[in-house]
Amino acid sequence: MNNATNPVRVRFAPSPTGHLHIGGLRTTLFNWLFAKHNNGKFLLRIEDTDRERSTQAYTDSIIASLEWLGLIPDEPIMIQSSRIDEHIQLAQALIEQGKAYRCICTQEEVLDRYTSHGGNPEQVKYDGKCRNQNKETDKPYVIRFAIPEDIDSIVFNDLIRGTVTIARDQLDDFIIVRSDGTPMYNFVVVADDAYMRISHIIRGEEHIINTPKQILLYQACNYAIPTFAHIPLVLGPSGQKLSKREAATSVIEYKKAGFLPEALINYLVRLGWSHGDQEKFTREELITYFDLSQVSSSGAIFDIEKLLWLNSVYMREKTDEQLYDLLHTEYGHILDNKNMAIPLIGLYKERTRALKELYDVIVNTIQGPAEYHDIYLQPLRTQQMVALLKQLVNKLEHLSVWNADSITNTIKIFAKEMHQKIADIMNPLRVALIGQHSGPGAGTLAALLGKEETVRRLTRLYDTIERM
Repeated sequence: MNNATNPVRVRFAPSPTGHLHIGGLRTTLFNWLFAKHNNGKFLLRIEDTDRERSTQAYTDSIIASLEWLGLIPDEPIMIQSSRIDEHIQLAQALIEQGKAYRCICTQEEVLDRYTSHGGNPEQVKYDGKCRNQNKETDKPYVIRFAIPEDIDSIVFNDLIRGTVTIARDQLDDFIIVRSDGTPMYNFVVVADDAYMRISHIIRGEEHIINTPKQILLYQACNYAIPTFAHIPLVLGPSGQKLSKREAATSVIEYKKAGFLPEALINYLVRLGWSHGDQEKFTREELITYFDLSQVSSSGAIFDIEKLLWLNSVYMREKTDEQLYDLLHTEYGHILDNKNMAIPLIGLYKERTRALKELYDVIVNTIQGPAEYHDIYLQPLRTQQMVALLKQLVNKLEHLSVWNADSITNTIKIFAKEMHQKIADIMNPLRVALIGQHSGPGAGTLAALLGKEETVRRLTRLYDTIERM
């Protein structure tokens, strides 16, 4: 059926057996953008019929992830298990119409019969033994869908892949209800998509194998068949399916790591979709430009370095106050000293690529190094350096004006008096203040930390050297 004149209604339908991951998020994003671009509706269905593995905690996590990203469904969330009675009634109706039947064969019996005729045990197909024996029975049974015998193939048009043809001999009479009375995935998906009036199904390419079965069920139930679009996989740097080690961690983990939602969305939409050479988009631009015709049928490589770069671009566009609010909300109250935190944000935001990284360097600066790394400490282990640091402390203690310029000028004069390079003074000072050589100007850091704290950290450093 052509859905071109029908209102666009799409859905994301995760199973609450785990957190939302990057692949699922991109699928959600493509659905959401397609709906918004076409003035349609984006819906969310929680497919919780896997009773053993589904949890409320995962449901809450998925919903929280989508809320954080601003991908909010346009209608109340549907919980699949709330429609179990309707699913069973539909299965019974298919039995009555001769489109499905009860099957008492056990898995072992099906396997034995199939392999005894030379079948591959890895690709077992049901032989239809119970197909014409559709009577009430006291034995445990599953309900199988009876694939029509008068078809040679199932053909559908995929908006991304074009015409897809699946031969009839690739299918068998598949199970739609288990022996314990719980419905199977392909069956409930069709029932619920029809109930929700879904016009387009946009999902990962791994679901192509399910599409022929679902089309047959749509036809058997006299439902309108949605338009399908199967998007390519997100791949790791190796070119294989993205692994957890490479980046397939949950969306919640990306939030904790300090990625901004706008950066994550911008990056993910470009995995498999393009609009000319444009790299960075506002949300409004994405809604305007997004079209499934611009989605590639090839897998897209996930590049964490590029995501970090894009995240840093979005970070630099935020004011120091905005970043402070984000850091304070996400990571706690160690940044309660706003007067110190905000200048440090300004100092570090162009040196970091994620909020957590920015938070860590600010906390390290506020608290001071817990210990000194040998790589920085060993070059300072001389009596000359201890004497130099003690004299520097004396100079700084008597400084009447405490700001970055006066501190830096004092150090320059001191270095000249001591016949030292400025770096030979600045580097030990920076080690004292933040535990490393690299970082913002030592004078600027000292000015922000204050005279008392700067002197304390310098004293701690030379005391540490003397005890070595």
